[in-house]
Amino acid sequence: MPLSDGQTRQLVHTRTVTCRAYARNDGLWDIEGHMTDIKTKAIDNEDRGGVIAAGEPVHEMWLRISIDVDLLIHDAEACTDYAPFNICADITPAYKKLIGLKIGAGWNKEIKARLGNQYGCTHHTELLGPMATTAYQALYSELKKKEEASGSKPAIMNTCHSLAEHSSVAKRLWPDFATTESKS
Repeated sequence: MPLSDGQTRQLVHTRTVTCRAYARNDGLWDIEGHMTDIKTKAIDNEDRGGVIAAGEPVHEMWLRISIDVDLLIHDAEACTDYAPFNICADITPAYKKLIGLKIGAGWNKEIKARLGNQYGCTHHTELLGPMATTAYQALYSELKKKEEASGSKPAIMNTCHSLAEHSSVAKRLWPDFATTESKS
């Protein structure tokens, strides 16, 4: 374990998030997110027959967005396999509201406007953050080719400490766009 040793403790809950990216034959890309929540002890639950057994998912949810190389969403599909309430899956069609949205500046604000609070499912909506990062990772080579062809500043610049425009990494990778000092 890369973290320091923790205190004596007992595992009570595990959330697992997995994101995968697929290049499609039609030129689009599918970005899929999958999330599970599993408890180590049974919990009372009226909608699931009185109890959710230890080790059985409290939540198991899927989300797929289909995007183009410009990160524009062409389709979206959500699915709920396990949830604590019978009506949870009723909201999955709302994720079609993602169609037409572009991953990039304003992404989180627009997701909140379309699917925040009672207009979506907290867990499906949370998947969209790591799915956006997965999309960037999957399409990085394509995005880089477009930037180089246009001569534009790399979109990834200033997205983290290492890629700050004044960092040694930026000076090495993008000398034409690097600066000498921080603007903070």
